[in-house]
Amino acid sequence: MEEHSPLVVERMRKLAELEAAGVDPYPARFEVRNLMADLHREYAVLPEDANAAPDVAIAGRLISLRHHGKVTFAHLQDCSGRMQLYLSQDTLGAKAYDFCKKLDVGDYLGVEGQLFRTRTGELTVRARTVQLLSKSLRPLPEKWHGLTDVETRFRQRYLDLIVNRQVADAFRTRSRLIAEIRRFLDSRGFLEVETPMMQAMAGGAMARPFVTHHNALDLTLYLRIAPELYLKRLVVGGFDRVFEINRNFRNEGISTQHNPEFTMLEFYQAYADYRDLMAMTEAMLAHLAKEITGDQEVTYQGQRISFAPPWPRLTLEEALVTLAGLDAEALKTEEGLSALAGRHGVNIAPGWGRGKVLAELFDTLVESKLLQPTFIIDFPTELSPLAKATQGEPTTVQRFELFVGGMEIANAYSELNDPREQRARFLDQLRQRDQGDLEAHGLDEDYLRALEYGMPPTAGEGIGIDRLAMLFTDSASIRDVILFPLLKPAQGEQGSADAV
Repeated sequence: MEEHSPLVVERMRKLAELEAAGVDPYPARFEVRNLMADLHREYAVLPEDANAAPDVAIAGRLISLRHHGKVTFAHLQDCSGRMQLYLSQDTLGAKAYDFCKKLDVGDYLGVEGQLFRTRTGELTVRARTVQLLSKSLRPLPEKWHGLTDVETRFRQRYLDLIVNRQVADAFRTRSRLIAEIRRFLDSRGFLEVETPMMQAMAGGAMARPFVTHHNALDLTLYLRIAPELYLKRLVVGGFDRVFEINRNFRNEGISTQHNPEFTMLEFYQAYADYRDLMAMTEAMLAHLAKEITGDQEVTYQGQRISFAPPWPRLTLEEALVTLAGLDAEALKTEEGLSALAGRHGVNIAPGWGRGKVLAELFDTLVESKLLQPTFIIDFPTELSPLAKATQGEPTTVQRFELFVGGMEIANAYSELNDPREQRARFLDQLRQRDQGDLEAHGLDEDYLRALEYGMPPTAGEGIGIDRLAMLFTDSASIRDVILFPLLKPAQGEQGSADAV
């Protein structure tokens, strides 16, 4: 059993005293009539007649408490902001004021009273009634130092949100970002849909899946690594513009840019190609920047980033030459690539083709340099088993990746809709899997059957919501924009948060 600290013991003693006095420390409801931010906005100027002062009812967490004899000043915080309280024995009465002395920072209160301004000009509620709504048994982090330990912040996100207001603001920005994405796509005729998160075959991306099992059907299932193949089935079915804001799961490492469970926007548009989606992506992100920040520029880790279109477009090889200084001729031969890889510390695994080596060189030498929005286009076919080949260039596909702030933000391509070519690509992926590539794509017969009914020319794109939120909230780590990121359980605990 956990041994409680003296502060927790003291709070439990107060709780017992309150219950003994007939106070319910955890009532069912309180009628809130006002949000604190609304009061600050609506009553920037108060009526001169004190009798006409607004009567309010607010509720929130007690975040400061200062006793001065028969008067107590406090601050209450709700989801919108904070408000000062003025508690006096003259207004509340001796019994109710004595009750207030048993309150602690962290308690939830419901307060009714009138607004006024103190001599220092602070908008304040002169409390007429105070009701305890939830007794806090654990003390909040010390006021001046706050909650700064990164592991504690992520493990106890609820505490992080209480004491670090900028963290709560970041998640509100993330929510606004997603809402604006929905509005943008809805205005362009896209239909929001939902596709399975448990799938009989993990498809739509080259990644290792999480495996689970359905007992009743005795069926091995995979957590979704991408919704792509299901969304394209819907295009076959006649939904010309579809999107899904979805949770994906990839059994991969954790870093400042990777979490095994993450959020993606995927959308598909019939009768379009990847060039159409480049223009749409420029319009979307410029719109989001304007709506979220009021400008088409954001500051990310000290760097001003402009989303004003148009954005540069470089082929994968052009980026390696112009941004990494590699020799263009060396990139064209197996010997030259091998030498470049060795020179720059890129280990080539058995079975890697030219495209995989190019991609590894790009990730190592170029990606972190792409701070301003930049499209990298025309990828090797071997890296893109679901993308349409470039006309007259079967080794290259019509694909782009968008990089901003040194991160990949989006991936898109003209969709391969020839079922014969798709089958050949799938079979090649199976050969790569037999050679040890655990991320190679499987052969999805039902998807091939859907293509055989006919899919119109289509372009599709995936945008990482978490990384986009990092840009718009100036967050250095993906864990700063995921409310409950995956963490290794703390010592002595399995799947639960640390004890304080």
